[in-house]
Amino acid sequence: MPPPTNKGLAFPPEPLTPAEVRTLLRAIPLRSNSGCRLRALVGVLYGAGLRVQEALDLRPRDVDLDTCQVTVRAGKGGKRRVVAVDPFSCSLLAAWLDRRATLGLTGRHPVFATYSEGAFGHPWDQREARRSLARAGDRAGLTKRVHPHGLRHSHAVLLARTQPLHVVQRQLGHARLDSTQTYISHLSAHDLSEHVAAAFGNWMGEP
Repeated sequence: MPPPTNKGLAFPPEPLTPAEVRTLLRAIPLRSNSGCRLRALVGVLYGAGLRVQEALDLRPRDVDLDTCQVTVRAGKGGKRRVVAVDPFSCSLLAAWLDRRATLGLTGRHPVFATYSEGAFGHPWDQREARRSLARAGDRAGLTKRVHPHGLRHSHAVLLARTQPLHVVQRQLGHARLDSTQTYISHLSAHDLSEHVAAAFGNWMGEP
């Protein structure tokens, strides 16, 4: 697989807020097959924190809708892990699994397989998935870059607000805790304000 066109370029981390992700989803047409698939991809990138290739490598047997969990069979370094998907994102994935069955895709095909004539059942190309996300971000009017790693980063920042670092590490599949610390060290000024306000509260009491 050729490397992404932005390989080697450095961009500032710009995690999306939950409101921005909702705006993104509203810009993706639910009725179309491509829209249903893209919404499911957003679900596993943002709702589970998967790397884009981990998402594109998923097979139907790797998805457990009853427990809202997915199994990554060969993550970075070839490591296997089971991760949780938030309930709403799980519903996006369930909608696509139902839709893909009507298209004739089976358990032999990747979850995010292509379905066009001449390329039926092929793995979805990573570059095309990236372009689809970027176009959706443009339609949504978002000023931040919309890309797979940004959605994974957004998942990490949101999860770190309420969960200990080792939980975030396990979810992301990081071998080292300092890799996870790097992910959540880029909190926005708004995030920092919320954390400080929650930690200190009205510490002076009533005047």
